Amino acid sequence: MSQQQGGGGAFWGGLLLGSAIGTVVGLLIAPRSGKETRQLLRKSADALPELLEDITASFEQHRDRLSETTQERWQATLERLKEAIAVGIEVTQQQRQTLRREANGMTLSDPDEEDAVNQ
Repeated sequence: MSQQQGGGGAFWGGLLLGSAIGTVVGLLIAPRSGKETRQLLRKSADALPELLEDITASFEQHRDRLSETTQERWQATLERLKEAIAVGIEVTQQQRQTLRREANGMTLSDPDEEDAVNQ
């Protein structure tokens, strides 16, 4: 799916560039007088900056979308990492308590039994 979204800018850029190249080649091959051909080439050359501006805007738009998507994915990854760290800390604390109990000679597996012993 991300390839389809990312390919849109390349498609339009390629389409515009191909159109410009096709226009120039068509003008050079067309059976027109040199003066008419030069006028058409000037018009095409005048349109080229606008074409490049459109392509640039399209690429910038896709870059911004990619940046937003990357940031969203980073935030999701960061949240999962925080959750994993919290679980790791909890498990470490439980293991530490288990080791302390074993070191003190207590090997109770049921927390309710431990509460009864402590009372």
